[in-house]
Amino acid sequence: MNTTVKNLQPTELWNHFDDLNAVPRGSKKEEKVIEFIKNFGEKLGLKTIQDEVGNVIIYKPASAGMEKLTTIVLQSHLDMVHQKNATTNFNFDTQGIEMIVDGDWVKADGTTLGADNGIGVASIMTILASKTIPHPAIEALFTIDEETGMTGALNLKGGLLDAKILLNLDTEDDDELTIGCAGGVDVTATLSYEQENAGANSKAFRITLNGLTGGHSGMDIHRGRGNANKLMNRILSQATEQFGLRISIIDGGSLRNAIPRESFAEVVVEEKNVAAFTAFVSAQEQILKAEHNTTDPNLKLTVATISTPVKVLSLPFQKKLIRAIYACPNGIYRMSPDIAGLVQTSNNVARILVQDGNLSIQCLTRSAVDSEKMDLANAIKSAFELADASVTFAGSYPGWAPKPDAAIVKLMSDLYFERYKEKAKVNACHAGLECGILGTNYPDMEMVSFGPNIRGAHSPDEKVQISSVQKYWEFLLETLKRIPSKN
Repeated sequence: MNTTVKNLQPTELWNHFDDLNAVPRGSKKEEKVIEFIKNFGEKLGLKTIQDEVGNVIIYKPASAGMEKLTTIVLQSHLDMVHQKNATTNFNFDTQGIEMIVDGDWVKADGTTLGADNGIGVASIMTILASKTIPHPAIEALFTIDEETGMTGALNLKGGLLDAKILLNLDTEDDDELTIGCAGGVDVTATLSYEQENAGANSKAFRITLNGLTGGHSGMDIHRGRGNANKLMNRILSQATEQFGLRISIIDGGSLRNAIPRESFAEVVVEEKNVAAFTAFVSAQEQILKAEHNTTDPNLKLTVATISTPVKVLSLPFQKKLIRAIYACPNGIYRMSPDIAGLVQTSNNVARILVQDGNLSIQCLTRSAVDSEKMDLANAIKSAFELADASVTFAGSYPGWAPKPDAAIVKLMSDLYFERYKEKAKVNACHAGLECGILGTNYPDMEMVSFGPNIRGAHSPDEKVQISSVQKYWEFLLETLKRIPSKN
């Protein structure tokens, strides 16, 4: 229990957030949080169901006098991204998030906070538990596995929801109303490769590239932040050409939807090249720091001596691998020609693991245009097939086509202007929201996504603004009062 967080306003919401953050809830490990939210609904005496994949729906009748209003869905996802700093000793499977209040922000102690999408979940819990908040009939939809495949939304069947309006509480700027998003596909390259013995007259080193900013591979992809996997490959490429460096292990990045902040490589160089190699690494650190001073001011590149490994990659395969990673697109592929400033298509080279004769490279390719998404995925596939890897696509999900003329969009836009005397930014985003997927089984449902200011999502720098949560909460409650009557 975090008493400081529990004392924040609105207290009911922050108390529910604190309770939620005490429950381990990593993507694909949601058993405990599914049980938590089911018990929550049942203890309130509300109809609560769990579908075949683990999504939970809690139904709450309308407040007295609001029975004639249109039924709405309030939707958030239960899972959170698990990221921690290399120096942080924390077990996401057993520990609750350790939260810290820092001025106007709540953050975690060296880990992701889970405000994405825990604030949304806590908001819905607060409304479900309240006896005083006026609202229309609510279908509270808590989906699973949003962060690593959206399998909850993908497998939600039609017929479980009757609502005509869905409010998705999963965006990160309190002055925005999101009405469209990108789709995505997981691209994975795998290969069993040949190894050979390390040279007798050689020394081994561990190269560590860390301190990068990282962030959300959709919402932050346009910010030009360094990708640790691509930068490490650049270093290994140059060192291979200059010093005959041989690679034993590459271990970089973590989750597909997080821009890689760290990469590690264990390498071997001949003794005669040791001094030049270590000087090269030091020089490269200064070059990378200069290039990334604005986006990644804490970047570090270090080298340390280790025991010589028994095996290294065969030189022909090593060169093919380096070239394939170099050729793989990363970052923005195309900006939207229709919406100013919106990334249309991108790729994140998220995870590279080369060890013990096995290679795995994981990418997340996003686009608002499904055909362009698959075109970029095929370009990535081609790059890795040239290195003899097998490439598979999985977890493809559609984008969410904007409907700017929808009645709920106008209602919320007008309300925002009324309350804050400025126009809300009605836009689409490059993140993968669940609305597009949910719309496949509920095509007539009008949808809007919104939320409080969250910064650094999917990284240990994640934080949520306290004053913004208050603003967002007031806006949500007023929206509930103004839901139109049923036709």
